[in-house]
Amino acid sequence: MIKKTIILLSIPLLLIQCNTKSNPFLITKESVGELTKKTDVKNIQTAFIKDSIVKDSTEVALVSSTKKIEIYEKGGKHLLSLTPNNDSISTIKNIRVYDARYTTDKGINLNSTFKDIKDNYSIKKVVNSLNNVVIFLKDNDIYFTIDKKELPANIRYTNTTIEAVQIPDAAKIKYFMIGWD
Repeated sequence: MIKKTIILLSIPLLLIQCNTKSNPFLITKESVGELTKKTDVKNIQTAFIKDSIVKDSTEVALVSSTKKIEIYEKGGKHLLSLTPNNDSISTIKNIRVYDARYTTDKGINLNSTFKDIKDNYSIKKVVNSLNNVVIFLKDNDIYFTIDKKELPANIRYTNTTIEAVQIPDAAKIKYFMIGWD
């Protein structure tokens, strides 16, 4: 009887674990889909076995430390761009997300707005650049870029500091990236 109860109670936990592991588009603090902070660049082809990997044709090996690696679905949809680091065992330094199916564990994706970001994350700082503002999060490696066209005209063309409260809730995410050390 006790064994049956333990088995019955463990089934929901197994289903939850399988559900999170099987989502190839889930972004967590430690992973982006099948990629983790420790994924060796040599193993990217294994992680994206059903997809196409495009690298600079001048590269001799996939382990080049300065070139981008583009990941596409077999149908041609751009999924991710990866930038390897310069370590002796090359892992992934930066990931740019191109596909809206990639969603953070808090539900944020390319179809989200600034309101969604601020409702789900603590904002560390906002960096003003020429055409965009970049939103950095506290305790997270994800950063979001919003086009300045989404901002009010009175701050769109300034080089001054832009505060999070000045960004409209409806401002759309242009793209987002994950920067792993």
